[in-house]
Amino acid sequence: MKFIIRKAKIEDMEEVFKLIKQLADFENEPNAVIISVEDLKKDGFGKHPAFFCFVAEVNTKVEGIALGFNRYSTWKGKILHLEDLIVNQSMRGLGIGTALLDEVIKYGHELGVKRINWEVLEWNKPAINLYKQKGANIMEDWRVVHLTNQGIKDYISKLLDENI
Repeated sequence: MKFIIRKAKIEDMEEVFKLIKQLADFENEPNAVIISVEDLKKDGFGKHPAFFCFVAEVNTKVEGIALGFNRYSTWKGKILHLEDLIVNQSMRGLGIGTALLDEVIKYGHELGVKRINWEVLEWNKPAINLYKQKGANIMEDWRVVHLTNQGIKDYISKLLDENI
């Protein structure tokens, strides 16, 4: 199977969105995706892009993505966060995920980052094995913390009530 890895273009965002929805289904969160194709276009290709994205293309069709963004560590300095690495279910096992991860690692190296972070669900054993083979440290003792949009609103509301 021949594929190419390249930087995503704005025209790729419809296919990128389909893969994001596929990942949500895979992670048993089919209703969790609230962004749109237009959000991806606006956020990724404006004056100050909020994310970077690489795509894996097979016969001119996007079959995988690696999407991430810049972060800053108070201990390390510049780092990258890999938000999602997604390969179309019918294309898994062909080396596309490895090639996408390789591209992100090369990109981070070119930027001079001190670390690349990402999360993986504990039941996703194939991904965990891939990451370990690449030398990644799976930090079992850390917990991911999310404050949802509704949580942010509730928090602000509580702060406003306390300041009255």
